[in-house]
Amino acid sequence: MSPTEVRAGASLAGVFGLRMLGLFFILPVFAVHAPQYEGGGNLTLVGLALGAYGLTQGLLQIPFGMASDRWGRKPLIYAGLAVFALGSFLAAAAGDIWTAIAGRALQGAGAVNSVAMALAADLTRERHRTKVMAMIGSMIGLTFAISLVAAPVLYRWVGMAGLFALTGLLALAAIWVVRALVPEAPAPAPAPPGGARATRWQAALDPELLRLNLGIFVLHVNLYAMFLVVPGKLVAAGLELPGHWMLYLPVVLVSFAIMIPPILYADRRNRPKPVLLGAVALLLAVEIALGSMHADVAGLAAAMLVFFVAFNVLEALLPALVSRLAPAQGRGMAIGVYNTTQTLGVFVGGVLGGWLAGRFGPAGVYAACAALAGFWLLVAGGMRTPGRIGAVNPARG
Repeated sequence: MSPTEVRAGASLAGVFGLRMLGLFFILPVFAVHAPQYEGGGNLTLVGLALGAYGLTQGLLQIPFGMASDRWGRKPLIYAGLAVFALGSFLAAAAGDIWTAIAGRALQGAGAVNSVAMALAADLTRERHRTKVMAMIGSMIGLTFAISLVAAPVLYRWVGMAGLFALTGLLALAAIWVVRALVPEAPAPAPAPPGGARATRWQAALDPELLRLNLGIFVLHVNLYAMFLVVPGKLVAAGLELPGHWMLYLPVVLVSFAIMIPPILYADRRNRPKPVLLGAVALLLAVEIALGSMHADVAGLAAAMLVFFVAFNVLEALLPALVSRLAPAQGRGMAIGVYNTTQTLGVFVGGVLGGWLAGRFGPAGVYAACAALAGFWLLVAGGMRTPGRIGAVNPARG
């Protein structure tokens, strides 16, 4: 990769890391803390509070992506991060579950994921894009690991209000990173003869992109639904909340080491399909195992290791495939649609997971996640591998 590509990948990974670290701080502890809110004993509302972020993200990813195609990536990123910070500070002041829901929804209104990923694609050549997306995906996974370790400790020190306030401060720090460290995007390419509107429809409705959009939706339904029940299962198995890091830290670090070879294989051999199918099959297997196993700490640790291997591989592979398959003039739109389905997965995972946990217990959550993973595996079986393009675009370094 060129120095500009390395700088773009590292700085944008830092932006994602700062933003996602705050979000992930909430995930391992919110369900345990929620009964302290007025109205927080209702599991459906707890799930809604976790998932409200995903609903507003889902509604605004496409508008943000389209606006960035027209007015530029960085101004939209600044605006979105500022809105996200405001939502964090509102949630920090919450004393009841509905205010927490409103804060989470306002956080989601800062829908910058699609814009930041489109900027990453703008600044890199196609042959290096999987590496850059893997950098971003690995940073997201690393911040997830840090949050799983640090969140219970920080929660003990500063409480839920402090965690939300820290989330807002990290978003403000991300604004500085974008301004000071992220390279400027090249000028957009001219629209094709069919016009920009036709290109955007192509980006929205392409069957291969729709397969990938389904995948990221299912992946995040699984993630958020599981974290409504897994922390409680660990507590029931004898591992109290402040000690959860002793399980999460080694599991996530080992999962990073395991994910690297398949990602490199997919990139260097242009063989993303078998890697993707293998990771989805792992996701299906772990949901089936969780639904049938006895809830002991060792068994949960093994299941979470398999889950995080699959999650990290897919989190790096899916956006890289989207950026390769999307038309250049509609990349913001395509990634906006992708991130819409991702964040709608957050919303559905939170709400559906909370409802299923309240009605059927953890077994109902695992069964629903397994059914979705199995459906994804069937749909992904028909995907085609994008062609390898080795041409250099001088405008992108």
